[in-house]
Amino acid sequence: MFSLLITHERFRYRPTKQLKWQLILLFPWFIPLVTYLLLGPRYLQHWPTFVGATLINASIGVTCQLLLDYITQRIADRYPGLRQTGQRLFWLLLSFMTITPLFILGPMWAYDHGHWFGYVYIPGTVTRILLFNVVVNLISVGSFESVYSLTKWRENMLEKEQLKKINLQSQYESLKNQVNPHFLFNTLNSLSSLIADEPDRAEAFVDEMAKVYRYLLQTNRRSDESTDGELTTLTTELAFIQSYFHLLKTRYGQGIALVVDVPDSALPCLLPPLTLQMLVENAVKHNVIHPQKPLTIEIRADADSRLLVRNNLQRKTTRVLSNQVGLSNITAKYRLLTQGRANLNPATATVIVDESPDYFTVSLPLLGSG
Repeated sequence: MFSLLITHERFRYRPTKQLKWQLILLFPWFIPLVTYLLLGPRYLQHWPTFVGATLINASIGVTCQLLLDYITQRIADRYPGLRQTGQRLFWLLLSFMTITPLFILGPMWAYDHGHWFGYVYIPGTVTRILLFNVVVNLISVGSFESVYSLTKWRENMLEKEQLKKINLQSQYESLKNQVNPHFLFNTLNSLSSLIADEPDRAEAFVDEMAKVYRYLLQTNRRSDESTDGELTTLTTELAFIQSYFHLLKTRYGQGIALVVDVPDSALPCLLPPLTLQMLVENAVKHNVIHPQKPLTIEIRADADSRLLVRNNLQRKTTRVLSNQVGLSNITAKYRLLTQGRANLNPATATVIVDESPDYFTVSLPLLGSG
């Protein structure tokens, strides 16, 4: 019955369930009541008038409701967040209060000038119908906003729970990777080789190692306390990645290099914590690292408020076991963090992974600071 589909640009319209219930529950008494206010007792006493006027007014009413339903969806699409409730209500009320009088006054003009069904203008009729229309509009907008806000609230609660699980999983994976015996053995072995021959470098190595673990533990604690996903500044992430890279540089020497080219304007921007560490770790895990074939990791910011993390591709000949947890967690975090944010376009706030014959690149959206 309600199979109408309108496609305009990228917006696809289908009548909402609320519209269907309005037509089922509201129209059977609303249309006869308005028609009775318009025609008076003759509407109920003369069956051709009853059938004809009911069909005409019902057709006008359905057309009006379809238009309002379409506009309602466009407004909800433009102002989707719970924080945008005021804007959404303003435009909904403005649309309803502007469009419905046109659908009332237009047919009344036709009734009057065409003398349909013996219509006779009675002073005060228009005022009563318009006042009744205002009440119905308030009820319609109020019911839509109540259902919409409740649905959005439930979606946000589910998203927060999902984000918290993803945060905990990513923190667990990061901590597990950093405290596993293999990592500790390599780190302590690098430290041991420095203590006797280069005590100053050994001291610097211990300082950077302490910064790495301090940041990991602090991030894990903030994630436990946060219910909506902790974000950190690019400045903080870059400071951490410098400490983390210091450990890698000490171990691999000339086999690895890090290039950071980020303008000062991008430093206050936000991103999920440990994002850069996961990407650097991913590059180290899957590529050959050798002084004759150095692995170069680049971190750059472009003019579109995106952060590019790129490394030259030199895959290991032996297949490295990978469950893609790091990239999956980063993608899921951004997807959940950007949902419902008024200042972000979901089309651009996505993680883009690109692999060419020479480079592996991950493009991350930088969220607005503050």
